[in-house]
Amino acid sequence: MEKFFDYFDERYRKSVLSGPASDDGPVITISRLTGCDAREIASDVVDKMNLKKGSMNWKWVDKDIIYSIARELNIDTQRIENYYQGFKLTDLSEMIMAFSGGFVSDLRVKKAIKDVVLSICKEGNVVIVGRGGVSIAQGIKDALHVRLVAPHGWRTENVMRKKEMDQQTAMKYIKDTDEKRNDLIQTFLDKKTKDIDSLFDVTLSREAFSVHDTADLIVSLYEKKVAARMAERQRMKTVF
Repeated sequence: MEKFFDYFDERYRKSVLSGPASDDGPVITISRLTGCDAREIASDVVDKMNLKKGSMNWKWVDKDIIYSIARELNIDTQRIENYYQGFKLTDLSEMIMAFSGGFVSDLRVKKAIKDVVLSICKEGNVVIVGRGGVSIAQGIKDALHVRLVAPHGWRTENVMRKKEMDQQTAMKYIKDTDEKRNDLIQTFLDKKTKDIDSLFDVTLSREAFSVHDTADLIVSLYEKKVAARMAERQRMKTVF
């Protein structure tokens, strides 16, 4: 993964200067309600994609993005994490930090996040888990946008088991995290929407499907929506 981000840093500025093009991607974004095992699913999707004949070297990214952004802005990774967690700077905090040196505004952090995520998307062959990916990659045609959902009770039990939380703590964690993720999706949209579901190509129930079955479905849907379109575009180039 470090090699990927070193390579990315070299191409970063050149890539983000142009908007999404028809040959950008392919990319799969996975958004989720809390407790839906998105990272496990993303890892399984990548494994399945890389087993396919002729498939390029797919990878999946999540928190790795934070380190690339921090390097770009020359700031501590916690500053980026705080932004993702919804801890925005107050006007007073910005004034104090401006006089202390090394100040980076929320606006610069937001722009850096958008630029970095978009550039990774444009490089292609990547699965992005959260991080505003579904909003930032809306302009990329060769993309599949997936949302993972499950009933609240199912997610609560899953969080309790995997994070070793009691029920009350797990329920609060789910509520807070769901709100932050929803806000993040809205933050990176050019225009906020009341219909977040419209951003996704498909919504999958984790209660109905296992991690491996969910990954199988995502790969199948990618083949039908994205890979088929890319193959047809390549065929047309050959014809003409």
